[in-house]
Amino acid sequence: MTTTISNNGLPKLPQPPSGQGSGAAQGTGGASSSEAAGGSAGADDRVQLTDSARALQEASRTASGSAIDTKKVEQVRQSLASGNYTIDPGRIADRMLSLERQLNVKP
Repeated sequence: MTTTISNNGLPKLPQPPSGQGSGAAQGTGGASSSEAAGGSAGADDRVQLTDSARALQEASRTASGSAIDTKKVEQVRQSLASGNYTIDPGRIADRMLSLERQLNVKP
């Protein structure tokens, strides 16, 4: 079985209307050689993030600000140490199917 993954598994974000490509891809436009070489900054200067950068930025945001739930980690650690850690195969399968649906992967 083969699965093709496109867009590196990242969500597709809205694209700018045609004619508004990224500034780097369009070159320097009408800038003079001194401006292109790092001269004075113009009022039209802007930064445009790639789709991948925006997706990574969105993925790094959490409600609490911390990417790691330390309470949950400690609970799992104690359960493993005491031998009481249980695995629910149905829940794992449900989460895997949910992830697959999010990625639009067809089995």
